[in-house]
Formats: sequence, C-alpha cells, structure tokens
Amino acid sequence: MEKQETAAAAAENQNVLLRMEGICKSFPGVKALDNVSLTVKAGTVHALMGENGAGKSTLMKCLFGVYGKDGGHIYLEGKEVNFKTSKEALENGVAMVHQELNQALKRNVMDNMWLGRFPKVSKWVPLTSETKMYNETKKVFDDLQIDVDPRRVMSTMPVSQRQMVEIAKAVSYQSKVIVFDEPTSSLTEEEVEHLFRIINMLRDRGCGIIYISHKMEEILRISDEVTIMRDGQWIATRPAKELTMNEIIRLMVGRELTNRYPEKDNVIGEPILEVRNLTAAYSKLQDVSFVAKKGEVLGVAGLDGSGRTELLENIFGIATRKSGEIYLHGKQVKNRNARESLANKFAMLTAERRATGIFAIRDIQANTTISSLPKYKVGPFLNDQKLSEATDWGIQAMHTKTPSQKTQIRSLSGGNQQKVILARWLLTEPEVLLLDEPTRGIDVGAKYEIYQLILNLANEGKTVLMVSSEMPELLGVCDRILVMSGGRLAGEVDAKNTTQEEIMTLAAKYV
Repeated sequence: MEKQETAAAAAENQNVLLRMEGICKSFPGVKALDNVSLTVKAGTVHALMGENGAGKSTLMKCLFGVYGKDGGHIYLEGKEVNFKTSKEALENGVAMVHQELNQALKRNVMDNMWLGRFPKVSKWVPLTSETKMYNETKKVFDDLQIDVDPRRVMSTMPVSQRQMVEIAKAVSYQSKVIVFDEPTSSLTEEEVEHLFRIINMLRDRGCGIIYISHKMEEILRISDEVTIMRDGQWIATRPAKELTMNEIIRLMVGRELTNRYPEKDNVIGEPILEVRNLTAAYSKLQDVSFVAKKGEVLGVAGLDGSGRTELLENIFGIATRKSGEIYLHGKQVKNRNARESLANKFAMLTAERRATGIFAIRDIQANTTISSLPKYKVGPFLNDQKLSEATDWGIQAMHTKTPSQKTQIRSLSGGNQQKVILARWLLTEPEVLLLDEPTRGIDVGAKYEIYQLILNLANEGKTVLMVSSEMPELLGVCDRILVMSGGRLAGEVDAKNTTQEEIMTLAAKYV
C-alpha cells in the first residue's frame, strides 16, 4: 500500500511542470505577494483568480522575469530557475500574453512576431530574411487558424487582432508554460471561441496554461484547476469542477455577493441629449440618431467593429465628424475636440486605458486631477490641499487600492488604474458621461462598485452612455440599449424586456 502511494506521488511530481513556492514581493508601502505558492501540471489549464490588486499579475511577472522576487523558489520541470529578464524566460520555454499590449505599432505583424530573434538567411549569412520571416509567421498563423496578413502594419488593426498576434507570438516560442493575462478582455464572442480552441490544442500538446481572468463563466468552462488569491496571499486551490460561481466569489472577496448588479431605482426624466444623423469622416459610422434622457443609463451593444466606440468618439470630438448634429438641453453643441466637450459638460472614459487613459509615469494625484485643474487654483497657483482632497475623494469613492496619492499609476493593477481614471472624469462633474468598456479587466467585487457609481450618477440626473461587450452587464445596468451593426444603428431595445438573442440578431443585421 505504501509503495502504491509513493508511486502515485512520484507520478504526480513527474506531471508537475511548474512549481512556485513561498514567493514574496514588496513595493514601497505595500507587500504585493506574501508567501504565495502555485503548482501547474503539464497538459492542464490552471486559472488564477482574485480581486484587482490581489497579486495575480505580480506573481506572473516574478515568474516571467519582469520583477525580481524578494523570496521563495521557482522550479520548471524540477529544475530551479530565476529568470532575470523576459527574454531569458522566453528562451527557457515560459511565455506571457500581457493584459496591456506593448507592441511596435508602426511596424508590421511579422516584425512584431520575431522582434529580437529575426530569422537569418543562413548561419553563414547573418542578414534578416524577410521571406523566411513571412513564411514562419504564416506557418504559425495557419497552425492556429489566425487570418491576419503578416505584412499588415500593427496600428491599422483592431485591438482584438493585435491580441491574437500576441498569442501567436507566445506559441511561436514552443513554450512549455504560457500565461494568459485577461486574454479575452478585448475579444468578441467568436474570437473567444477561437482562443479556447487554441488553448485546448496547446493543452493537448502537453503545455501548462496559466489563465488569469475575472470572467467566471470562462474560468469554469476552460479550467482544470483554480487558484484563488486575496490581498497578496494564497487562499485556495481547487479542481474547477468542484467550484461554483458563488463559491469563487466568496473565496475572492471574503464575503457573499448575492447580487451581481445593484438594484435599479433611477428615475428617468426628460430628454437631455439628442444626436441627429451622426456620420464619421474616417470610419463607417453612418447616419446615427437617438435621444438619451435625464437619469438614464443608455447601453450601446454590437459586435467588434460595429461602430460602438466610434459613436462615443464622435460625440466627444476625438474622432472627426463628417456630418450630424449634437444637442444638449435643446441647444446645439459642436464638441469639435475633447477640450470643447469638457466645457460642454461631456466626459469620456476610453476603452484602452494604457494607450489613451493613464499618464503612466505620473502619480495617482496627477492622474486623478488632470482634467479638472482649474477647480484647484488659488489665484494663478494650484493649491496642494485642494488637489490632495480631490484625490482622496477619488480613492475613497472608488475603493482604489494604492499605498499613497504619490504612487505612480503604472504600479497599480489594471482594475485600480481604471478606478483612478473613472474618478478623474467624475471630478469634472459631467452631465453626459460616455463610458467605453468601463469594467474591462475588473474583478466582480469592483464591478459591482462601478455599477453602483453609474446608477448613483443616474440618480443625480446625469445621462450615461455605456458601451460594453458583455451583454449580461448591459441587461443588468442599462435602461435602454442601442444596438450597432456595420456602423449603423440597427435597433433600440428596452433592457427589461429584451433577450441576448434579440440583441445578437440586431447586431448581425448589417454585417
């Protein structure tokens, strides 16, 4: 009997691909990881879950060589490793698809795929072979069924396609361990299905997949095991089939969360915003008209590329309008640029927080107050106390996890960065708030807080336009939903009396 148990343990250890033991990591003012352990087996998908700031991405960056760990041990196939750079990690079979894409946007796809390891003509001719690079890229794409031209410039592609390129790049290293950090945050439902096929293929090849996501439906569907972290500590590791959504939430937040959406009690008043025949100059947005009312949360649904984001960008003036009119309280407003839109009491939260949201090297205070600086002046000078009070309000209202106001925003988790940006726009006291994917990359507990904030704004008589790729979110928070398709408004539905099927039918109307 004892021999059988020993043999079983040996087989189990042989199957272990990656073992992280007692990992610790501190930043000034905060202990990000406190004695965290993780074991990943070959041929499995291991989900890593936790609230924003729980330490998930930090743990993976310690594995990947982005951060140096302060303590603990990492074993890859039984051998202790301590990667000093991400290049070293990649060369040893550990790849990571980051939540925030960091690509050379002016270069083409194949340049991004082989950056730092360009294929040479031969070992005797140390010149880069464009033909070889194209063929190698095409081979990886064909294997993964990714339909992207290797010669296409990255900046001309939607975020979802750039994400698939990053996934293909990770696979091209023949990696044993691949970390996916919020891989579906910018993917359509069809692209999510494609990603899952890739993950299942990699699992069948014996790879160990570490999958970080806040989307619990995905976790329960794709994972074999789930590790849950809270406040930088390991909480539990369980087989996915033994977990329910409610149990995951309880372990993540340390409390029961019975309702995923707050109770709606906003009172809808008279029309506030009217958009007439809005047509964009440089996108396919065409002839969109609608009315939004006081105290209303108006959702905007549609497939990727349907014109959802372009609609908000044209209203806010950060995309060029060809024609159309915007009225606020019956008075026409031009909104020719962001400055003019702010003066007209419009505010917009963009979907890509790293590219168009945060000032990465500035602190929390600067990022919170940057759009409302005139409010904090005493004479010609900014008043430090007023700046500090406004920032403190933002941190408290959004429950942002940060060591201090002077912490650089880039050191926060993605979800906490989002909270800072949302606080920034609330401080401008807008009448119309345009939100593009406001809960992207945010955990279930923080999502609830943001939903409540949106409804509080509606209760104060604000008008909220909210783009989301998550239909349950639109149905749970919004009063009405506009459905975009092929750059046009395909229809409008009452959130209480519609279904996901009706929304999807309208979304496919002009595709």
